[in-house]
Amino acid sequence: MKIIEVKERTITLINQLLEVWEDSVKATHLFLSNEEIKNIKEYVPQALKEVSHLVVIESEDNVPIAFMGIEGTKLEMLFIKNSERGKGLGKQLLNYGIENYSINEVTVNEQNPNAKGFYEYIGFKMYKKTELDEQGKPYPILHMRLDR
Repeated sequence: MKIIEVKERTITLINQLLEVWEDSVKATHLFLSNEEIKNIKEYVPQALKEVSHLVVIESEDNVPIAFMGIEGTKLEMLFIKNSERGKGLGKQLLNYGIENYSINEVTVNEQNPNAKGFYEYIGFKMYKKTELDEQGKPYPILHMRLDR
C-alpha cells in the first residue's frame, strides 16, 4: 500500500474514488437512506475535482482503497473502502495530513459515532455543534479541532 498525492484527477480515478466513497458511506452513515446517498453521490465527483489536496492510499495493485481531501488546514473528507476499515488506513491518512498540511479541523456527522470516536482518539475535540448539515438537512454536525 502506498500514499500518493493526486495531481491529475482523471475520470477513471474519480470513478474509483466514488466507489470507495459509496462503499464507505453505506457502511458508516447508517442514518442516510439509499435515496439520500444517491442524491449526495451526484455532488461527490465535483468535490473530488475541486478539493485543493487529494491524497489517496492505493492497494498493491494500484487501486484506490482510501482517500482524503484537504482545504487549508481542514480535513474535508476521509473515506475508506469498507473491507479495508480497521487496518489503520484512516490514521495513516490523517497523520499524513497533520504532518504535511497541518490539519487541525474536521467536521463529522453526530450520527456517525465511530468517526467521532476516531477523531477523538487522534486528539480532536468538539468545539461547536450545528443542528443542520451543509445542505441544510437535519443531520447535526460536530465541529472538531485538534487539541495538541
